[in-house]
Amino acid sequence: MVALPKTEPTLVPQKAEAPMLFDILESLRAALQSIRAHGFRSFLTTLGIIIGVAAVIAMVALIQGFRFTVMQQFAGLGTNSLTIQSYTPFSERLQGRIARITPDDVDLISQRVDGIAWLTPILYSQGGSLNQVRYGSQVTATQVFGSTHTYAEVGNVYIKSGTGRFISDSDNLTRRRVAVIGEEVRRNLSLPENPVGEFIKVGEEWVRVIGLIEERGQFLGQSQDNFVVLPFNTMRTLVGNQIQPDIFVQLTASDIAQIDTIRARIRALLRESHRLSADRDDDFQVQTSQQLADTFNNIIGSVTLVMGGIVGISLLVGGIGIMNIMLVSVTERTKEIGICKAIGAKRHQILLQFLFESLLLCLFGGFIGLLIGYGVGAAVSAVIPNFPSAIVPLWAVALAFGFSALVGLVFGIMPAAKAANLDPIIALRYE
Repeated sequence: MVALPKTEPTLVPQKAEAPMLFDILESLRAALQSIRAHGFRSFLTTLGIIIGVAAVIAMVALIQGFRFTVMQQFAGLGTNSLTIQSYTPFSERLQGRIARITPDDVDLISQRVDGIAWLTPILYSQGGSLNQVRYGSQVTATQVFGSTHTYAEVGNVYIKSGTGRFISDSDNLTRRRVAVIGEEVRRNLSLPENPVGEFIKVGEEWVRVIGLIEERGQFLGQSQDNFVVLPFNTMRTLVGNQIQPDIFVQLTASDIAQIDTIRARIRALLRESHRLSADRDDDFQVQTSQQLADTFNNIIGSVTLVMGGIVGISLLVGGIGIMNIMLVSVTERTKEIGICKAIGAKRHQILLQFLFESLLLCLFGGFIGLLIGYGVGAAVSAVIPNFPSAIVPLWAVALAFGFSALVGLVFGIMPAAKAANLDPIIALRYE
C-alpha cells in the first residue's frame, strides 16, 4: 500500500468570544486552503457548473448579439414609420378568399389620411421569370419590385455618388423601362463600376440602368443589395393585367405624436373599403416599426427563456455533483472535525467553512464557465458567415454568478449541516 501524506487539519478552532466577522474570515481562509489542498478534486467538482454556465452564456451571447443587430435595423426604419400589408385570416383562407391591398386602397390612404410625410407603394414580382435578370451571358436571381420616387425617402436608400439617379415621378407616369439596382446585382452580372446606361433584361423586358444604390450589407443573414427597383407603373405592366396586384405600403408620419391616430384612420378606411362587417377580422395589417420590434423582442425573449431552461438542467446536475463530493469530503474529514470540536471549534464555525467551500467552488466554476461561454459564443459567431458578433449583457453575467451562488448555498447546506452536527466523541473514534 502507498502511504498517503499527512495533511494538517484545515479547520482551525476559534475562541468562543471571537466576533462573527473574524469567524467568517477564518472560515473563508480555511475553505480556500481546503480547495487548494485538493485542487484536482475541486476542478472535477466544479466541472458541472462550468459546463452549465458556459452553455448558458454561449447561448445568450449568440441570441443577444443577433437581437442587438436586428434592433439596430429596426431603429433605422424610424419610429415614425408604418407598414401596411394584406393579411388573410385562417377562416377566410378555408373559404378560398385571399386578401389584397389594391391601387385603389393606396389612393384612398394618400388622399384621405392627414399627417403623412412620405408614402410609397411597393409591388413585388409574383415569381417566375421576373426574378431572373440577365446582362450579356450573365444571369442572376434577384428581388424585383416596383415603387415610386418616394421609396428613397421611406426606405432610407441613397444613390452611390457619381452613379446616376433614383426613379423620378415622370419615370413612373410614363412607364419608362428604367431600373435602379443594388451593388450585389451589379457584381453578379459583372456590370461596370458605374453601370448607368447599361441595359439589363428583367424577365422578357429590356430596361436601362439609371442608378446604383449604396451598399448596405447584410440583415438577418440576407443581402440588402440584391434587388432591382422599377417604376411602379412599369412593374404593373410587366406583371400583367391578368394578375390582381397585392401591394405592400410603407409610409412615414410628419409628427410621431400622430402615429397612433394615423394608424387608426388607415384601419377605419381599409375596413370600409374592403366592406368588412363588425364580426369579421381585419384582412390587412397596419404596423409601426416599434410594434415589429416589440414582436421580435417577445420572440427572442421566449427563445432565450426556453433555451435557458433546457441548458439550466446541467447546472442542477452540477449542483447535485457538488453536494455528493462535499458529503464525501465530510466523511473523509470526520476525525479532523472531531479534533477541532474537541479543542473548542463551534458548530457555526464548522458550518460556515463547509458552506463557504461549496459556495466558492460554485463561484469559481461560474467565473470559468463565463469566460469559456463567451469564448465559445464569439468563436461560433465568427465561424458562421455574416452572423452578428456575440454580446454578453450585464444581466447575463449577474445571472451566471447569482445562480452559481444559489447552487452553492442550496447544495452545500446539507454537507455543512452534517459536518456541524457530528458528535466529537464519535468523530474522534472514526477510522
